[in-house]
Amino acid sequence: VSRPVMAAPPPSAAGEPASPPPPLQYSLLLQHLVGDKRQPRAWDPAALGGIPCPPKSEEQKMVERVMESCPFKAALACVGGFVLGGAFGVFTAGIDTNVGFDPKDPYRTPTAKEVLKDMGQRGISYAKNFAIVGAMFSCTECVVESYRGKSDWKNSVISGCITGGAIGFRAGLKAGVIGCGGFAAFSAAVDYYLR
Repeated sequence: VSRPVMAAPPPSAAGEPASPPPPLQYSLLLQHLVGDKRQPRAWDPAALGGIPCPPKSEEQKMVERVMESCPFKAALACVGGFVLGGAFGVFTAGIDTNVGFDPKDPYRTPTAKEVLKDMGQRGISYAKNFAIVGAMFSCTECVVESYRGKSDWKNSVISGCITGGAIGFRAGLKAGVIGCGGFAAFSAAVDYYLR
């Protein structure tokens, strides 16, 4: 049985509608959707009802990358811990009745210079300890977050356990386990109230 062969449509005369375009090839469609010829869509926040903002420059993106890096977070936590620890040390020394106390002469009243010296020493001691703990916690949290690829409360708990365990482990295994649990619980509570 022979089938009839369809002839190509004759060119349209003036005034007649043009013939439909040839069907689109699948590979060309893919190139425009996911290939090199794909045009990225420009998102306009104003069209979505958001606040319009200009696109970020390369300098702004670089500053954001630096501020999100682990070394910057660790340095910021170290400085913040130093300031907070110093203030806490000076405060506790101010309410301590034994500041400037000389055990050799218990009836002698300490001078203002001796009291200020003891307050400064305690403030520096607390500041260094808080700075070390802050840097350890921040570094650990950043590494855990990078490893897990998520930013949630579990990062704080894991890094709190690691930091508390490392600090407490110097006094023994039992102290390390207690430090791990205590610091993890404290980190979870702080994260719960801050989020």
